[in-house]
Amino acid sequence: MKLSGPEYFGSGETLVKEGNAAVLEQPYSQRVDGYTDVMKPLADFVIAILLLLITLPVMLLSAMLIKLDSKGPVIFKQERYGKNGAKFNIYKFRTMRTDAPIYGLSPTNSHDPRITRLGRILRKTSLDELPQLLNIIKGDMSFIGPRPEMKRIVEESYTDLERRRFLVKPGITGLWQVSEARKEPIHHNLQYDFHYISNVSLKMDIIIIFKTIGVMIKSNTF
Repeated sequence: MKLSGPEYFGSGETLVKEGNAAVLEQPYSQRVDGYTDVMKPLADFVIAILLLLITLPVMLLSAMLIKLDSKGPVIFKQERYGKNGAKFNIYKFRTMRTDAPIYGLSPTNSHDPRITRLGRILRKTSLDELPQLLNIIKGDMSFIGPRPEMKRIVEESYTDLERRRFLVKPGITGLWQVSEARKEPIHHNLQYDFHYISNVSLKMDIIIIFKTIGVMIKSNTF
């Protein structure tokens, strides 16, 4: 099963260009069934609790090292948009200096002066994402879904089309994140989120999880 390109779409879905973005020509709908309504949120909660317990020693060690490495809070909080447009604070281990703009552009390489010494390691290993387990337990996020968007971007530039990404909970990883298109801005590749929303299934989520592990292993960024 391919996870990139228009060929991944099901029947009846046509891609057109809207500016620089590839989008669906036909209306799509959120898939609703026993998996999306019951099994997926329950699995998110249970697995997040288990992972939190397993990774707690690593998280406590990371927190202590962050305090020793640089001044500032251990946890970085940033307001994002979630399901149905609800706002929530996303949690991550702080990897940048406290004087870095909270809604500034994300670093593109490990030499960005905003990143702390320990932050480079946390980003390289994705350990900075561990606090998002709390977001999943709280019900703000899922393990798999569209990337949660920053408040500033949504309020300044989101179109009605892009707001359709709020039909489901945002995720730590997703279809776009494991595709080759992840090297490009998400607003240029909305088809991945739209397809996931319309076709989410246990099989698709399992594939995305394994693809995510592969991307993490092969990644040379940070």
